[in-house]
Amino acid sequence: MIYLNLFITFFKIGLFTFGGGYAMISLIQNEIVVNHQWIDASEFTDIIALSQMTPGPIGINSATYIGYTVTGSVFGSALATFAVCLPSFIIILLIAFLYKQFKENRWTEAALRGIKPVVIGLIASAAILLVTPENFPDWKSWVIFAGAFAATWWGKQNPIKVIIAAGILGYILY
Repeated sequence: MIYLNLFITFFKIGLFTFGGGYAMISLIQNEIVVNHQWIDASEFTDIIALSQMTPGPIGINSATYIGYTVTGSVFGSALATFAVCLPSFIIILLIAFLYKQFKENRWTEAALRGIKPVVIGLIASAAILLVTPENFPDWKSWVIFAGAFAATWWGKQNPIKVIIAAGILGYILY
C-alpha cells in the first residue's frame, strides 16, 4: 500500500507543479511532511539541501531520496522518481504532438501568462517555508544566508561556488 500511496503522491506533485524544482518544494513539503507525515521538517530541509548539491533537478533528487527514505528500498526510490517525472513526460509528449495547433493559440498564450505569476509565488512560498528555527538556529546561520544571498543576487556569483563557500564557512563556524 505504501508503494501505491508513494506513486500517487509523487504523480500528483509532478502533475500540479509548474516552474520546475523550486516551485515543487512547497507542494512536496505539504504532501510529504504535513499530509503523510513520512518525514519531519528537519529531515525535509536536509533533503532539500542534498538535492540542491547533487547533480540533477531538485524535484527529481528529492523524490528519489524521499522514496528510499519512506520505503527503505531502491524500488521505492525508483517509483517516486518515475511518478514525479511521468506527468511532465505525458504533457510534453502531447504538446509536441499538437505543437502546431498550440503554437499561436491565444488561449494557450493567455493561460501561460496567467501561470507565470503562480510559479513565482510557489518559489517564494518554498523559500519562506524553509525559514524555520531548525534552519536558522542562531545569528551565524543568518550571516551565511545574507552572504549567500548577496553573493548570488548582487555579486552574480555562480551558485556552486556559493554553496561550496557556505559549506566551508559552516564548517569553520560550527
